[in-house]
Amino acid sequence: MTNDRPRRLRSAPSLALALAVAVSSSACGGAASGNSGTAAGPPKAGGNLDFAVATDAGCLDPQQVGSSDTLYALRQTVDSLTDQDPSSGRIVPWLAKSWEVGDDARTFTFHLRSGATFSDSTPVDAEAVKKNLDAIPELGGLAILAQGYLTGYRETQVVDRLTVKVTFDRPNAQFLQATSTPSLGLVSPADTARSAQSRCGDGVHGSGPFTVSGYRQNQSLVLTKRTGYAWGSTAWKKKGEAYLDTVTFNVVAESGVRAGSLGSAQVDVIGGVRRQDEAVLNRGGAGVERRANPGVVFNLGFNNGRPLTRDARVRRAAQAAINRAEIAAAVFPTGTRSATSVLSRTTPGYTDLSKDLTYDQNKAKSLLTAAGWTPGSDGIRRKDGTALKLTVVSFSNAGAYQAALELVQQQLKDVGIALVIKQLQVTQFPQTIQTGDYDALWGGDLTRADPDALRTLYSTHLVNSYRLPAGELDTLLDQQAATTDTGRRNQLVAQAQQLIVEAAYVLPIVDQEALIGVAESVHGLTLGASGGVRLHDTWKS
Repeated sequence: MTNDRPRRLRSAPSLALALAVAVSSSACGGAASGNSGTAAGPPKAGGNLDFAVATDAGCLDPQQVGSSDTLYALRQTVDSLTDQDPSSGRIVPWLAKSWEVGDDARTFTFHLRSGATFSDSTPVDAEAVKKNLDAIPELGGLAILAQGYLTGYRETQVVDRLTVKVTFDRPNAQFLQATSTPSLGLVSPADTARSAQSRCGDGVHGSGPFTVSGYRQNQSLVLTKRTGYAWGSTAWKKKGEAYLDTVTFNVVAESGVRAGSLGSAQVDVIGGVRRQDEAVLNRGGAGVERRANPGVVFNLGFNNGRPLTRDARVRRAAQAAINRAEIAAAVFPTGTRSATSVLSRTTPGYTDLSKDLTYDQNKAKSLLTAAGWTPGSDGIRRKDGTALKLTVVSFSNAGAYQAALELVQQQLKDVGIALVIKQLQVTQFPQTIQTGDYDALWGGDLTRADPDALRTLYSTHLVNSYRLPAGELDTLLDQQAATTDTGRRNQLVAQAQQLIVEAAYVLPIVDQEALIGVAESVHGLTLGASGGVRLHDTWKS
């Protein structure tokens, strides 16, 4: 990919992710901006929406992107087999008009609607679905989410032109919900034959309501409405083409600058709203659309392959040293709640483990002393001449909460643990995860409307960014993904949460929320069930 040249993608008139992660029928309803047509009048077509985001992942393939800022744009370019209604959590038709799931959740048969095409004019048919699902496992490290959703994938059979049967070698209860995510969004068959690097750099052809028409890395990405689009999700209000002509995403790293630009009507929408931005937005008349994210909470996760963090007593001491309520109140937006498990409250199968996440400095100090760590003259504990100093990597897409990490740093220092913060660009994520050169990762949340988000992040059979040891947790995560019995699955998910929290593999901090600043003139912008924005129904007055 060229770094700073404007580029028009190979597209005549012109797919994506889930991380984050997972939401279900227990999720809160999706927020919708504006008044959808009363005082503002009826919806009208046309115009450009200016959207300011903090970062750019540097990749134009939604199947390979996990960064919310980039997915805000790329989600609009790809359609999925199914959608998840933000209000009810139900899986509803999109490219597939109906489906059947085998009794053992090993087979999934999808019946496609006719007439849908990719932006290179090829049809969205059974052969296209097969080529997508066959190619995803070969994408490599960037496709962390998509590969996890296809664990146990055996084959896709073309039953007829508009019918496919997807088969797994084991039960895969989470797969149907996964088909609603951008990570399993469909791209043109021609794109599935290209290398992962080529797809990232040059982009892909989706079947979505918008296409990428211009891109400057770390600067801007422009979407253009696709004329003739007529196969949207049944969860959308508008039929046919989108209202907006274009959407321009500009990278504006500073949160205060984004908020000021919205307040002064220089932009229409901003991502990454922070606590200190709220007053600016209120003064400017802008609103904040918010949705409690399901999935894995915002956290500090330990690399269990490193000498210092391999000791469970050190991890548990750090867990007891964290004052989550103080962090939530001081840094995160108003209304943010302290985490009470590794899963957020809006995730199916969530278990309240707040009793195990109590702030207790004395307990933290006692655990460290028992592990042989004694305070040094500078307050940092030492053992056998080694300082208890941990390096935490923070990526730029979590930079909005750098102040929270600095507060964590101070709280850990109070019990004798030194935290060295190393901030990297989000584009460095794949290489960093591969090398494992960190003691901890900051902000390892994953938004998805399904508890299988735990398996994506903590299974040793997948990427295993935290270098966890193989064992009981793997068994629990594999079993919950396989069972079709909801009650049994919830039991397994509860046990997995308990094990993760008791072992202090990660330090849960807060339940994350999607917060989008929206001008008064913007209407119909909604937040998806598993995070992200939905712009097909969006219009400007």
